[in-house]
Amino acid sequence: MTAQPSLVSDEFRLYRRLVAARIRSDWQYRTSFLLLMVSQSLIIVFELVALLFLIELVPQFGGWSRAQVVFLYAMATLPFSIGDVFISEVELLAYRYIRDGDFDVVLLRPTSALLQILALEFELRRAGKLLTPAIALAWSATNLDVDWTVGRIAALAVAVISGTAIYSGLWVIAGSIPFWAVASREATNAMTYGSQFANQYPLHIYPGWIRAIMGWALPLAFVAYVPAISLADAANPLDLPSWMAFTPPAVAVVIGLIARWVWRTGVAHYQSTGS
Repeated sequence: MTAQPSLVSDEFRLYRRLVAARIRSDWQYRTSFLLLMVSQSLIIVFELVALLFLIELVPQFGGWSRAQVVFLYAMATLPFSIGDVFISEVELLAYRYIRDGDFDVVLLRPTSALLQILALEFELRRAGKLLTPAIALAWSATNLDVDWTVGRIAALAVAVISGTAIYSGLWVIAGSIPFWAVASREATNAMTYGSQFANQYPLHIYPGWIRAIMGWALPLAFVAYVPAISLADAANPLDLPSWMAFTPPAVAVVIGLIARWVWRTGVAHYQSTGS
């Protein structure tokens, strides 16, 4: 009965040790490390600046105020940035493992292949992306005309966790594409980075076919748009039912199960390069 929990505990203990070793290695070159972290932060800063300029030109996005749009941006970007720190390393599967045959070595080790890749390729510099959306979330929350009760704060925390899980699942799904098509970088980037950028804007400003793909098929509407309508008391031009505010955790579970199945199927489908 205790074997399975012990196995999980051992795997995460190994993960922590590998990540700590990777951080110590990167910290040997402190100047490079800090410059890379700052550069990661600036990427997100420029995205927010572009959004603010657009808000100046278009003050109302379908009835959404500036604070509500910035809140949406933060809700779309903060979970993505958290996933970028811990999960995005899976996108290196094609270029550092499958194509070069190094995935064979990963499979020979008696621990999770996915956990190994996430730990071996961990880059703390990606944490620089967390600062800007965190500040944007704090600023927008204090400028919204809502009462931040304990329940609303708890709902915000659940929404961020659910959004992180949804992005992480999509990252694993996109990262698994190289099991079938190694030269798939554009497709994986469009599914992750491209969709996240589009998710920073209210879903109702897009044509119907984009809403269908980006909002419900992927489904990124449950990361930021649906929570923002409820938490930020934003306008609801699409007339979404109020019960949808409670669905992001369930969507996160479904995406997680799909990601698990796709990853396991991909690993079973993997054929060694023979190198």
